[in-house]
Amino acid sequence: MLQKVVVSTAGTRMKRNNLSLVNKIVWSSPAVKQPKVGFFSSLNHTHMHTVLLDWGSLPHYVVLRIFQYLPLIDRARASSVCKKWNEVFHIPDLWRKFEFELNQSATSYFKSTHPDLIQQIIKKHATHLQYVSFKVDSSTESAEAACDILSQLVNCSIQTLGLISTAKPSFMNVSKSHFVSALTVVFVNSKSLSSIKIEGTPVDDPSLKILVANNSDTLRLLKMSSCPHVSSDGILCVADLCQGLRELALNYYILSDELLLALSSETHVNLEHLRIDVVSENPGQIEFHSIKKQSWDALIKHSPGVNVVMYFFLYEEEFEAFFKEETPVTHLYFGRSVSKAILGRIGLNCPRLIELVVCANGLQTLDTELICIAEHCKNLIALGLSECEVSCSAFIEFVRLCGKRLTQLSVMEDVLIPDDEYSLDKVHTEVSKHLGRMWFPDVLPVW
Repeated sequence: MLQKVVVSTAGTRMKRNNLSLVNKIVWSSPAVKQPKVGFFSSLNHTHMHTVLLDWGSLPHYVVLRIFQYLPLIDRARASSVCKKWNEVFHIPDLWRKFEFELNQSATSYFKSTHPDLIQQIIKKHATHLQYVSFKVDSSTESAEAACDILSQLVNCSIQTLGLISTAKPSFMNVSKSHFVSALTVVFVNSKSLSSIKIEGTPVDDPSLKILVANNSDTLRLLKMSSCPHVSSDGILCVADLCQGLRELALNYYILSDELLLALSSETHVNLEHLRIDVVSENPGQIEFHSIKKQSWDALIKHSPGVNVVMYFFLYEEEFEAFFKEETPVTHLYFGRSVSKAILGRIGLNCPRLIELVVCANGLQTLDTELICIAEHCKNLIALGLSECEVSCSAFIEFVRLCGKRLTQLSVMEDVLIPDDEYSLDKVHTEVSKHLGRMWFPDVLPVW
């Protein structure tokens, strides 16, 4: 049995081609205990030998496995150790996934990919790229640099493409023609795109048609919220022709009955995830259309397991069109204030609800609404409450009705209002009893 390995270096400096380690390997019988320090003369049952290993002689697959765990900068430094390691550095497997980080150093906190490395990737490894993302800061220059790189990826077979703005959507400041031209290069040449995240960009209907014409058989995921140049006709074209589409993220204004029916056709695969962002920048200036119950029913009949996720960033007066009829939403997030009336509708018309997060509400308690949700939303397992008010008694009743199925419960302490039956001190005891685990309300730290 191998009991102990002691590794020591033969010297502090070695030439590139003479890198070696001296390994002292002690073998002993399992029945023989290791000798204590000071009794080396009793090593009658051991054999010690020295093996000289040349790091340059390691098999390529071993070095490749090590390189896969290294950051790019360390990998590049290691590639200069010897010729064989340099060969491994250029193996295609190491270049299938890459994130271009582009920023203006004066205004950004993350390091930018060096221009020389970018050119090396474009010249030597573009054909190997399969999973590519661009992370840009808020500057227009960084977004334009990303477009310049995209336009040079003419010999690639990219499967996953992501455009990420770390602050405001800087791609929207780029010339629309420049962005669309660069994106079209990838759409035309890849022919195997399966996942695309292009949220907050000036992508338009004609470029989506090019995407579909070249990648309709492979596209599985499309995230394109906050793309103002895309119409309901543009996204409908994608749904009609990309029969394998399983995940879709878009803004509510391009959601239509026709789109839901297209996603529900017999030839379309079951949709797994539909994310809808409901956003209003100008209060009172946007009227939201309604989606027919028949369209939602068709989607659920075709894809019974689909997660319908809705993010709301509306003002209270803009909710009139929502939740009047049964809506198959599973995850609801309210980023702005939502009225008691809307929460009451949710309890009555959202039977598939799994998760509810309310970030703000007025000064009226939500007792009746929460209890209604607990009684009618039998799939609810997660709740988050902040900047609203619920009496301690109603909150405990809500938890009692949900029981142990409530696996996530995040409620700020100032949401809970003491009443005649329960004080704040007693809430955690009662809630913990109904959940079957220890629970405390969340508290903001005092800095």
